[in-house]
Amino acid sequence: MAGSSAKAEDGKKKARIEIIPLIDVIFFLLATFVLFTLSLNKISSIPVDLPVANNSPQTNKDDPTVYLQMSDPGNCYWRQGSGTSPELITIAEIGPRLADYKSREQNPRVLVQGDNKARFGAAVLALDEVRKAGIAQVSVQTTVQATGK
Repeated sequence: MAGSSAKAEDGKKKARIEIIPLIDVIFFLLATFVLFTLSLNKISSIPVDLPVANNSPQTNKDDPTVYLQMSDPGNCYWRQGSGTSPELITIAEIGPRLADYKSREQNPRVLVQGDNKARFGAAVLALDEVRKAGIAQVSVQTTVQATGK
């Protein structure tokens, strides 16, 4: 009998545990758990009153800055202070006006502007006149404005 039982076990297949389907089930359970726990968190925010930008230009009557706007050849606009209206002048008038401005102000500042008709040569002439007048604080505006503004 002992010999017949050994042959009976040889004909049976041994049971195997497949690991790949087990890994798939574990990953599915892990993903489900993560998504479930993320959905439990309530996203809340604090109401904040943000400041509103004010795009209107500041008008300061005490502003001593000279705004020198260059336009088409021969036309310049002189404006002293941000609250004043521009005055049409020629390029020849820039030098004497800058010398007078420098003698009146202890801290003279000039802002050279351009409009859509301005050429680079006219802006360089204005910068040369500012340099000849001895004014050290000079700025060049890089945005284009309407003529005479």
